[in-house]
Amino acid sequence: MSLMDRVKAKAKKDIKTIVFPEGDEIRTVQAAAILKKEGLAEPVLIGKTESICTVAKETGTDLSGIQMVDPLTSEKAKEYADALYEIRKNKGVTLEDAQKLIQDPMYYGIMMVKQNDADGLVSGAIHTTGDMLRPALQIIKTKPGVKIVSSSFLMECPNKNLGDDGLLVYSDCVVVPCPTAEELAQIAICAADTAHNLCGIEVPKVAFLSFSTKGSAKHPLVDKVTQAVELAHQLAPELLLDGEMQMDAALIPEIGESKAKGSPVAGHANVLIFPDLQAGNITYKTTQRIGGAQAFAVLQGLAKPCNDLSRGCSVEDIVNTAASTAVQAQG
Repeated sequence: MSLMDRVKAKAKKDIKTIVFPEGDEIRTVQAAAILKKEGLAEPVLIGKTESICTVAKETGTDLSGIQMVDPLTSEKAKEYADALYEIRKNKGVTLEDAQKLIQDPMYYGIMMVKQNDADGLVSGAIHTTGDMLRPALQIIKTKPGVKIVSSSFLMECPNKNLGDDGLLVYSDCVVVPCPTAEELAQIAICAADTAHNLCGIEVPKVAFLSFSTKGSAKHPLVDKVTQAVELAHQLAPELLLDGEMQMDAALIPEIGESKAKGSPVAGHANVLIFPDLQAGNITYKTTQRIGGAQAFAVLQGLAKPCNDLSRGCSVEDIVNTAASTAVQAQG
C-alpha cells in the first residue's frame, strides 16, 4: 500500500472538516466533490455561492451535501470579526479592520479553524504560501513550545532499501531559508512528529545533515548543526536523532557503520534534516526528478493544520493534501 493510500485510509477512520478559501476555483471544486464522495473529509467551500455553483455546473461536478459559505452573508461573520479583533487588537487592528478582513475568504477560513468550526485548511491553488501563512501565524499561531512553522516533504522512493521501506521525510525544504541551531532543533522535532503521526513511521530516526560526519570537517556551518543536535536531544530526549552526518552516512548501513560507528541513526535514517533551505529544496527536487520519487508536502508547527498547494497543482494534489491535513488534524 502506498503512502497516500495509507493516509487516505487513516483519514476515513475519523472524518475531519477541511475548509477551502478558494471555493470557486475549478480544481478545488472538483477536489471537494471527490473528498465528499470518497469519505476523506467534509469539505467547506468559501466564496460566493453563485460562483461556486456556476463552476460546478460548467464542470459537471456534483456538490450535493457540501457546505458553501459566503463571508459577505454568513451569520458567523460578526462572531469571527469580534474574535479576530480580540486576537489582533494589541497589534493595532481595530474592530472596523477586523470586520473588513473577515470578508476575505482566507481570513474567514482561518477563523473557522481557530473557532473550531473546521479542523484544517487547504489553499494555494491561486494564492501564494505567504497569503495563507501570514494570517495563519497571526491567528492560529504555532504549537506550544514551537516558535516557527516549517515544512516536511514526504518522499516515496522506488528504492525500498532507503528509509522506512522507501519512505523518507525531508525537512525543511520550503519555509525557513537559513535556520538557527535552535530552529533546526525544532524543525527536527516537528518532522519526527510528522513522520510518526502522518506517515505511520513507528520509530522516526532523525539525521541532521551536513558536509561533515562526526567532526570530519571543521567549519562554523558544521558547528551550527552539532549545536542543533545537542538542543534537540535536550528538547526531546526520547527521540532517536544524531548528527552531524553526510547523506550517505545517514542512509547506507555500511557507510554509516564506517563513518559514525555506534550511532543509533547512521545508515538507517528515515527523517533527514537539512542545514538550510537551499540544500533541502535542491535535494527534494533532485530526489523527485532524477530519483523518481513521489513527493508530498505538508506544513508543520502550527497549532492547527493549514497546508499550502502549488499553483500548478492538480485535482489529485488537492485531494491528497486535504487527506493529509485531515490526518494531521487527528493528532
